[in-house]
Amino acid sequence: MTTYAIGDLQGCHTQLIALLEKIDAITPNAQLVFVGDIVNRGPKSLATLRQIYALRKRARIVLGNHDLNLLAVACGLRKPHNSDTLDDVLAADDREELLTWLRHQPLAIEDNGYLYVHAGVLPQWSAQQTLALSREVEAVLQGDDWPEFLKKMYGNEPALWDDKLQGADRLRCIVNALTRIRFCTPDGSMNLKAIEGADHAPEGLLPWFDLPNRKTEDCTVVFGHWSTLGLLVRLNVLGLDTGCVWGGKLTAINLQDRSTIQVDCPQHQKPGKKN
Repeated sequence: MTTYAIGDLQGCHTQLIALLEKIDAITPNAQLVFVGDIVNRGPKSLATLRQIYALRKRARIVLGNHDLNLLAVACGLRKPHNSDTLDDVLAADDREELLTWLRHQPLAIEDNGYLYVHAGVLPQWSAQQTLALSREVEAVLQGDDWPEFLKKMYGNEPALWDDKLQGADRLRCIVNALTRIRFCTPDGSMNLKAIEGADHAPEGLLPWFDLPNRKTEDCTVVFGHWSTLGLLVRLNVLGLDTGCVWGGKLTAINLQDRSTIQVDCPQHQKPGKKN
C-alpha cells in the first residue's frame, strides 16, 4: 500500500483539499501520515481538524506543538496567542469529540523503517526508545489527569536528556524533543530558541539530524515543524514543513519512490517567530 507523508497543515484547509485531490488522482485511497501541527495560524483550523478526523481510517497523525497548544487553551491552562486561530474549534458543537480524539493521538509512529515525529529526536535515542518514551507521554495525555500534565508541560528545561529523569521534567524533555527541537549542542543538549535554517546554525549548534552518532541513523526519520529548513530529502531524513501558512507550499512525499506533490499556499501569517 502506497503511503504519503504530509507536512504541517496549520489550519490550511483549502490547500489540504487540493493536495488530497492530487494524491487521489495518482494513487486512490493511499495511506496518509500527517507529521503534526494540524491546526493553528491558518484560517480554517476547525475544518482541517474535522477533515483529518473524517479521514482517520486511512490517515494517521503525530501530535505537534500547535496541537498540544490547542488542548492547553481548550482546558483553560493557556491563553491564546495573538496569532492563534483556534476560536472556531473552541466554539464548535463537536469540540469535545474532536479534542478527545486529538489527545489520543501519538507523538511518534514507526512503520516499515520510517519513524514519524513532529520536530525531531534526540541523538541519544534509538527508534525503539523514542517510541517507548512517546508512549510515556501518551499514557498521561490520554489519562484522567491530562490537564495536570499540560500545566507542567511548558518550559525549556531540562535541555539535556538523562535516562534518570523523572516526573514532569522527564515528560517535558520528551515533549520538547518530539515537538519543538531544531538545534542541539554536540552533546545533544537542546536549544529551543534558535529558528534559523540549517545552513545558518548559530555558533556551537547543529541541526539535530546532523549530530554525530545519532542512534536513529538506521531508520528514516520523517518530520515537520521547521519551516525555515524547507523540504529536506535525504536517505534517512525527510523534512516536510515547507511553510504552508507562511506563503510557501504544502508538501506530500510518496514514501515508495520519494516523489513529491506540492500545493502553493497564500501567506496567512507574516514572517516572525515560527514555533
